[in-house]
Amino acid sequence: MLARRSAVGIEVQAPAKINLFLEVLARRADGFHEMETVIAPISLYDTLVMRDVRPVASGSAAITLQVQIAAGLRQAIPGGGENLAVQAAELLRRRAGFGGGLAIRLIKRIPAGSGLGGGSSDAAAVLVGANICWRLGWSRAELMELGAELGSDVPFFLAGTAAICRGRGEQVQPLGPLGSGDVVIVQPEDRLSTAEVYRRCQPAATPRHAEDLLGVLGQEPISTAGRYLHNRLQPVAASLSPSVAKMQYEFERLGFPAHQMTGSGSAYFGICRHARQARRLAQILRGRLSGSVYQVRLAC
Repeated sequence: MLARRSAVGIEVQAPAKINLFLEVLARRADGFHEMETVIAPISLYDTLVMRDVRPVASGSAAITLQVQIAAGLRQAIPGGGENLAVQAAELLRRRAGFGGGLAIRLIKRIPAGSGLGGGSSDAAAVLVGANICWRLGWSRAELMELGAELGSDVPFFLAGTAAICRGRGEQVQPLGPLGSGDVVIVQPEDRLSTAEVYRRCQPAATPRHAEDLLGVLGQEPISTAGRYLHNRLQPVAASLSPSVAKMQYEFERLGFPAHQMTGSGSAYFGICRHARQARRLAQILRGRLSGSVYQVRLAC
């Protein structure tokens, strides 16, 4: 996660992510699921610009959010307290006992409801940016602990690299660089409810584990890892959305070396051997599937 000072405040680039492996191990008493997942950041970014606002006038909001939707992204993004980015700033402000406020400008490029982690990444970016704006001096470990209260993926984005995550996702073990990788992503027009997908998913009687995938990552080109990719949520998502099964068919038909759904959907990704293949297959998919097609790279 890249943060820099600009003329208008602290600017943070918040990356999207893909799940290379996701196994659901058990249902937890707290309503979440025990899981093991391998996550990699990709070069599709939201941009957040933050500036300190002091003092906060009596009766005014301490945290303000202005959202700008990037061209081609036809979505309504919640503002105010419904947005996880605002919740992140409010939580850090309360825990730090800080009396000032924060103005946030969000340029939204990562589609919501996609399994690409945009909301969690934005929340992590706000924790990083607000920590700098307010000169709090919190460590990355402290921010990760706070981020776990906001959402399961938030600590991952604060790690700044590919990682294997366990528990409900908040236990993050960084993996370091995975090497280069060209990725094509399709976001269909329909969205899936994360809560509904998890509710319908039955933990595996004999769960798979990520060791085989981890043995390949960093040692071979990631495009060779196709047989080790796994997402326990994909069959459930396919039963809820015909788009998932259609994307799986088209990616297989086009010969992607490795492909699957990310997170709880509904976005689907394929890993290519090189940028030329990614450009060609992305162009074909734009003609065959409805929705948005992105050509990106691993950002780790």
